[in-house]
Formats: sequence, C-alpha cells, structure tokens
Amino acid sequence: MKFSSVKISKESKHKKLIDVYKFFGALLFILMIVWYATTLTQGISQPILLLVATIFGGYMALNIGANDVANNVGPAVGSQAITILGAVIVAGLFEALGSFIAGGNVVGTIKSGIINPNLIQETSTFVWLMMAALLAGAIWLNLATAFGAPVSTTHSIVGGVMGSGLAAVGFHMVNWSKMGAIVSSWIISPLLGGIIAAVFLIIIKKTIVYKEDKRLAAKTMVPILLALMTWAFSTYIILKGLKKLVHLNFSIAAFIGLLVAIVVYFYTRSSIIKKADTLENTRKGINKLFNIPLIFSAALLSFAHGSNDVANAIGPLAGIYDALATGNIISTAHIPLWVMAVGAIGIVVGLSLYGPKLIKTVGSEITELDQIRAFCVAISAALTVIIASQLGLPVSSTHIAIGAVFGVGFLREYLMRNPVKETEAEIEQHKIDTEMNKLEEYKHALESLGKLKKVDPILVKSLMTKINEEKAIIRNIHEGELELSKIEKKAIKAVKKHELVKRSALKMIIAAWLITVPASALLSAMFYYMLRGMLL
Repeated sequence: MKFSSVKISKESKHKKLIDVYKFFGALLFILMIVWYATTLTQGISQPILLLVATIFGGYMALNIGANDVANNVGPAVGSQAITILGAVIVAGLFEALGSFIAGGNVVGTIKSGIINPNLIQETSTFVWLMMAALLAGAIWLNLATAFGAPVSTTHSIVGGVMGSGLAAVGFHMVNWSKMGAIVSSWIISPLLGGIIAAVFLIIIKKTIVYKEDKRLAAKTMVPILLALMTWAFSTYIILKGLKKLVHLNFSIAAFIGLLVAIVVYFYTRSSIIKKADTLENTRKGINKLFNIPLIFSAALLSFAHGSNDVANAIGPLAGIYDALATGNIISTAHIPLWVMAVGAIGIVVGLSLYGPKLIKTVGSEITELDQIRAFCVAISAALTVIIASQLGLPVSSTHIAIGAVFGVGFLREYLMRNPVKETEAEIEQHKIDTEMNKLEEYKHALESLGKLKKVDPILVKSLMTKINEEKAIIRNIHEGELELSKIEKKAIKAVKKHELVKRSALKMIIAAWLITVPASALLSAMFYYMLRGMLL
C-alpha cells in the first residue's frame, strides 16, 4: 500500500510538471507574437489595443489547435493506424501547410455574416466587439478542452460575435436567419455524418467481414473503397481546401476527383492484392489494409481544416488590425503575413501541447475504433461536407466527425442486440478466430518444446489437453451447441449496450454543443461591456 501511494505521488508530480511545461510553452508563443506585434505599431492609432488583440488572437489559435484538430486525427489514432506522436506531427505539418498555402489573402472579419457591420458607427466599437468575440470564443474552447468535449470552433466564434454585437448595437444587429441555419446544423451535421459512416460500415461488413474468404473479398473491395475515398477527398480538397486559391464548381471538382481516383485504383490494386496474401484471413488481418489510407485521410482533413478554420482566429484579428490602421470598418480584410503566422503557428502549438487529450477522447473514449470503423468515419467526413454543400445545408466539420464516430458505435450496438443472419455469423466467426489464434499459440509452444532435448512430458500432455479443449469449443461454436437462456442473453445485451458507446461522453458532448453558441455569446457580451468600460 505504501509503495502504491508513493508511485501515485510520483505520477502526480510528473503530471503537474508536464502541465507547467505546457503552460510555459503556450506563454512563450504568446510573448513572441506580442513582441513581433510591437514592431508593427507605427501608424496605429491605438497600439495597446493591437497588442491585446494579438494576445486574444494567439490564444484563440492555441485553443483551435487543442480542440478542433482532434476530429481529423482521432479516429486514426484510436484505431492504432498511427501513434499519437505521429498524428500530432502529421496534423501539425498539414494544418500549417493548409493555413499558409490555401488560407487565402483575404478573410471575412464577421464570421458567417452573423452581424451587419454597416450598423456599427464607430471604429472603436468594432474593435471592442471583435476583441470580445475572440476572447469569449477562446475561453469557451479552453473550457471545453479541459472537460474533454470536442466542440465547433466556428460556432464558438459565431456565438462570440453575436453576443458582442447584441451588446454593442442591439437585437436587430444579428442576422437571425443565419443563426437559424447554424442551429439547424447541430442536428443536420451529426445525423448526416453518423448515417453515412454507418452505411459504409454495413457495406464493408457485407462485402468483406461476413465473407468466409475475407482476403479474396478484400482484394476486390478494398481497391474500390480506396478509389471512392480518393474521389471524396480529392473533391473535398478542391471545393473546400483550395477554394481560396482556385474556384471550381462541383462538376469540375468531381471530375478531377474521379480522374485521381481512377489513377489511384490501378496504382494500388496490385499492391493491395499482394499485401492481402500475406495477411490472416480474419477481420484483424484485413484491418491492416486500411492503415495507410487512414494516415492520408488525417493529413488531408488537417490540410482542409487549416485552410478554412484558421480564419476563426485570424479573421477578427485581421479586421482589428485593418480598422486600427485605416480607421475603416470592413466585412473582408487583407491578411498580413504576420497575422496568418499567428493563426497557423498557434494552431500547431496548441495541437502539440494540448491536442492529445481530445485526440484520445475522439479516438478511443467514445467507442472502440478499429481501422475499418475509422475508415468509415474518415470517408464520412469528406462525403458529408460534399453532399451538404451541394444541398445548401449548413454543417459543422466537428459535428460531422463526432456524429460519424457515434454512428459506427450505435450500429455496432444495434447489430449486437440483433444478432441475426450475417451479423450472427460475424459474432460466431469472431469467437472462432479468437479460439483458433489460441490454438496456434499452443501449437507453437509444442513445437518449441520439441526442439529441446529435455522435454517435460507432463507439460506436453497438459498442452495437448488444452488444445483438445479448444478444438471442442470451436466445434461447439460451429455446431451451435452453446445456448444461452433468455435472462443471460438480456444481461449480455445490456452490458454490451453500454460497452460499445460511452453514454457519459454522448451526454457531455451534446450538452457542450447545445450551449456553445449561447455560452460564448454571454461571455462575449460581458467582455464587451468590460472592455468598453475600461477603454472609454
């Protein structure tokens, strides 16, 4: 007991020390951008406001990296396709590339057109409004990350802009039709993401997992699935990730994506067939075919996220800088390189320091993800955005990804509660695979003993008995001799229902989604009055 308490004490001290390092790492980033901002204050009417706004913008970027990026890499990490360190490196690199390469030269200062800037009469009011929105959005994201809740950064900044807009001008300041569309996305995004992910999981189960010869089925289906994923991500990147570099309509983007998908299909087909021949004829073996596609999907999702969501941090900051430099209030502003750097580097730093917590939440604490399920989540993220954009539906990438994770989890629950037809075959096959793996281990043990000159006959006899027992278990499963009573079946279903999807995570995430906009709006209104009171 004493040794255990000493061990816990050491672990606690180590954790606190790591937290201190993280804090000083974030503080160092803030100090560096403030130092650089001091070199840009010449010609600025109120330099102190620019420095404070830079702090808020950097703080917002840190929290975007800590919270939002987890949705892109969490499934790949949870399925063990990539380590958490590898995911942070990949995501950090492609977030930065997306921000700098495809972030654009102009950014909207009023996110989603939620308020009308023409109603703001004074430049100072606009600056206070944007500063309050940045600080409120950042603090809400910080709180959500601390509680392990992945929330939408777009909704956070939208709530902040709405709250300070209401405080500055009044009820008529807000575009309520836009707000209605945002509210509808709380339902549309996760439902679409969950349904599409579940559909793909069913397709993979029926075409690969339920087949007796899984390797043969995988040779046919996996190249097709990868080509479809390539089409979805190519189209997604062209429409969303590169939209500020080149503007193409859906038809052209889809055609380019199709050409890329065809090339990928013929390029990867032979290698997939060769790889499949070396794998076990089990679901676990087939899972390995999806490792590399998951890493690519994490990279591409991060690139698209960096090109789009960096605007949540730098949009208001660019608007503040432009307003202080020119005295004008505009709905779109040119992005100085240093402002883009604040957003891009801040996201990477926030991801590196505080991102792993949310990555674990998304990847493994909602439901268990293997590579096949994670693949379904990844392709759902791209397809849902494409479908929603063509239907004119507002969606949140965060809500889509989390909805997809819940979608595959709830599908698993449904199949476990209703083990009929192909589903029953899958459950039985899983048991058989498990027992066969054990049998192989015993065989290897016997072979090893046979190579030794001194062999214990009693041990060999014990192992042979165990192998016979395993054979009997497998035979019973095949013949359906293992029967459970109704009470036992109900008990198993009840346990599995709560094992497959963590209900506490579901409740916490839904609650966080529902209060994101009102919470950040309330905080923003409070901060607006505080800033106005201090600076008047």
